[in-house]
Amino acid sequence: MMSSGIFGIGVSGINAAQLGLLVTEHNVVNASTPGYTRQRTVQGTNIAVNTGAGAIGQGVHVQTIERLYDAYVTRQINTAQTKVSQLDSFYSQIKQIDNMLADASAGLSPALQDFFSGVQQVSSNPSLLPARQAMISSAQTLSERFRSMDARLVEINNEINGRISDAVTEINTYASLIAEINQRIVVAEASYGQPANDLLDQRDRLVSDLNQLIKVSTTTNADGSFNVFIGTGQQLVVGSTAQQMTATASVADPTRTVVGLKTSTGALELPEYLVDGGELGGLLDFRADSLDRVTNEIGRLAASLALTFNAQLGLGQDLLGRVAGEAGFVGDMFVITAPQLLANTNNTGSGDLTAAFSAPVAPGAPDFSGNFTTELRASDYRVSFTAGGDYTVTRLVDNQQVATGSGPGVVSFDGIDLTITSVGDDGDSFKLQPYAEIARNLSVDERIAADPRLIAAAAPVRVTPDTANTGSLKISQGIVGSGYTVPAAAIPLSANSTDLQGVPGTWTAIYADGTEVSGAGDIALASGGAALTGFTFDNMHFTVAGMPPASGSDTFVIERNEGGVQDGRNALLFAKLQTQNTMDGGNSTYQGAYSKLVAENGIRTREAKVQLDAQTAVLTQAQATREALSGVNLDEEAANMLKFQRAYQASSKILEIGNKLFETILSLG
Repeated sequence: MMSSGIFGIGVSGINAAQLGLLVTEHNVVNASTPGYTRQRTVQGTNIAVNTGAGAIGQGVHVQTIERLYDAYVTRQINTAQTKVSQLDSFYSQIKQIDNMLADASAGLSPALQDFFSGVQQVSSNPSLLPARQAMISSAQTLSERFRSMDARLVEINNEINGRISDAVTEINTYASLIAEINQRIVVAEASYGQPANDLLDQRDRLVSDLNQLIKVSTTTNADGSFNVFIGTGQQLVVGSTAQQMTATASVADPTRTVVGLKTSTGALELPEYLVDGGELGGLLDFRADSLDRVTNEIGRLAASLALTFNAQLGLGQDLLGRVAGEAGFVGDMFVITAPQLLANTNNTGSGDLTAAFSAPVAPGAPDFSGNFTTELRASDYRVSFTAGGDYTVTRLVDNQQVATGSGPGVVSFDGIDLTITSVGDDGDSFKLQPYAEIARNLSVDERIAADPRLIAAAAPVRVTPDTANTGSLKISQGIVGSGYTVPAAAIPLSANSTDLQGVPGTWTAIYADGTEVSGAGDIALASGGAALTGFTFDNMHFTVAGMPPASGSDTFVIERNEGGVQDGRNALLFAKLQTQNTMDGGNSTYQGAYSKLVAENGIRTREAKVQLDAQTAVLTQAQATREALSGVNLDEEAANMLKFQRAYQASSKILEIGNKLFETILSLG
């Protein structure tokens, strides 16, 4: 019995030490294995044998081999990791746009400045064809700059679509692998009643890799398998079953790849706000927060420039003496396309919608200053139909309803005129993209490009004083507003002096007598006989200064600007557009709007970098905590190896002693 006890205890010690050595060696060789969690043996004493002298121990056994794993630390790492991946994905993309916008040579700012420098040259030298040609060349360069920027944005959008598809493919692969390893873990742990440590490490590694693509959360089932949820709680893996995600063209916009879940009938699109974290979340955030915004802002700037410049150009007279409404007159310097409408592919009705840009808001009489403004907003819109032909227009950038109505008709909002020829069915929708193709197709009218004489740099009317005038009265050459009427014949205008009786003494005032002017409309007079400083008729405005003669009258003739080749008054007005607040309802200049875009995108880029650095520091700290707890320390493992080696030797010595005792007993017989 003694030798049996000695042998049993010795063997148990050898077995425990051997397992300890094996686990230690396993730790050492996996010290550099990604995701490996350090293991150790947990020993327990064997059940003692009760004797009259007391309980006698029967050695040792290994209860289990455990992972030094902390679920809380793992969650910390996964939370930080998915944020780092999201921010890194976002930052790497927005940095491209920041570089494009801020490029001193390839950005819009120098092209805008060069264009208006060309305009100013024409206003100073309206009859010089080289100046006009230089203006056309600078307009073409500006248009090309818009097209180049749009092409780069389209390239980035296509890259985003490809990355989304690649990410979804990887997510599906990881989901399948996790479901498979779940099954292996269940079988292994059920068979041996012990944790499948290496399989658990593999699963944790897969979850970690998946977490870098999309934010995940997990729950553990009673059988040891994981359930994996993505985003804000959508099931991806349940036990040994994996749900497949999809990357398809959006039903609302075929140029946009969206994420969904595979169903028995196809794919169910997931709203982008439900997909959070990881590389995929960063891509979707970038597209919604930056790419869409910058694309719309660039398009809005191109549209505003074209609309306001064309509006002023159309009020002029070209070098051939032609004005608006006459054959051969070209009133548009820039050519732009109409806003784009996309029908949802799930629509069942036959809704027919078209859109156009509203005419720029013109300054009212008498302030024909050339300060045209637009009300355009940098956003796409959704037009949704409900029962009875009711519709709602929602601005997507802030999710605000901007128009509602019912039935066919025209509705205007944010500088856009939407024409509904026929309504859609209940549930039908259309996506309105005002700027999808504006910058892409911006160009100079080919007729002006071919003949610089067609630039309407002159004003269409002029004022000529009579050579017999003797007073100091001056009447300006005049400016015209939208809807003006060119005098069919010269209009004589006379100004008389008169004495106004009142307090002792007399004083002289200038006034206009409506009966002395003939034309398509009446002169607008100040009320109460107040001094006349200007007058307006037929959407033409003239300013008055000086005094008529003490007796008699001065005469002026308002007429068509025949032969006005040296006249650059209209060119001065469209040169003035450079510094006028033409955008945002009269609150921003072209350059101001672009500079604001550059600054805002720069701020977003810097914020993303700061957040990325901060979150990377959090991740590094969490990983260091895990490494201290779960990582392999080779010095510690060397000490463990020495400890188990000595335990093995000591247990072997027990067997040696037991053997000698046994031999001694045998020799006594």
